[in-house]
Amino acid sequence: MSRWYEHEGKNSDVVLFSRIRLARNLADSPFPNRMSDDIRKSVTKKLYATVKSSEYANEFDLINLADCDTAKAVSYAEKHLASPDLVKKRGYFMLSKNEDISVMLCEEDHIRINAFAAGQNIEEAYSKANDIDDVFLGSLKIAYSDRLGFLTASPINLGTGLKASFVLHLPALRQQNELYKLSSMVGKLGLSLRELYKNGAGDLYILSNQVSLGISEKSAVDNVSTICEQIAQQERDARKTLAQSYDFEDKLYRNFGIMKSARILKTDEFLNCLSLVRLGKSLGYFDVPYSTLGEMLYTLQNATLAADTGKELRDETLDKLRAEIVREKL
Repeated sequence: MSRWYEHEGKNSDVVLFSRIRLARNLADSPFPNRMSDDIRKSVTKKLYATVKSSEYANEFDLINLADCDTAKAVSYAEKHLASPDLVKKRGYFMLSKNEDISVMLCEEDHIRINAFAAGQNIEEAYSKANDIDDVFLGSLKIAYSDRLGFLTASPINLGTGLKASFVLHLPALRQQNELYKLSSMVGKLGLSLRELYKNGAGDLYILSNQVSLGISEKSAVDNVSTICEQIAQQERDARKTLAQSYDFEDKLYRNFGIMKSARILKTDEFLNCLSLVRLGKSLGYFDVPYSTLGEMLYTLQNATLAADTGKELRDETLDKLRAEIVREKL
């Protein structure tokens, strides 16, 4: 079965993927940070049983992170399927067969639904999340206030409990030093723009709504989508400017050569080279599918690479293996 990240979507030249997160809590149980181990196990079992008794019974597996080795557990965090905190606590989450939906159980909230779609397709991600949300809402007593909306462990998520996000590839805007101004602008609109990886590796950024109280789910999704469209156009305009430089064209081809020939690729170098190859693809220099580049991004980081190949988490071994796989794919 193919994974969701092996496909392309709308505006894939700038938008890698869309994600919807919904936070829900049971009305008759304490928040997870106040739970005893026995209550946590009981609630986890109850939530999983709710899905297993629904029409989606055969679409999800229950993952116990305590049963996973370190590489496999961290791999789930690398793919954004489980939070680093849930991995650290070795908790539970449910995962769909093609990894497009994960439901974290008793993390910060009792239920954290995450749904993904390739490219700028937030409506598809929302539909997936909403279907699973309806299962819980229809079977369980969910904490809800007529005045405040859905009650959550953190006040910032009160209301809809929804966070709509896009992961954007913004290499041209970064080179033009426009990201600080852009981040400040979207902040005034109730959104955030932050680095996906430390120090901006890969030129990838997450655009998300920050407001969930006093606004409908549809309005939140529409607001983020509108700003996403505007940023995508700004990035395309900036790319056209860069493309006029012969030195920049040379830089793209040199990085493509590294990806096709290197025998060692450390993680940051891999991410930064991948960013430039992706940029070259968008400008018509390279004939590499976005789906191939997306698959490499999600499968060739350290923990995922180690988990998928059975290798030890040793940087030198993984750097060599990563370079070998990249050469084969390109």
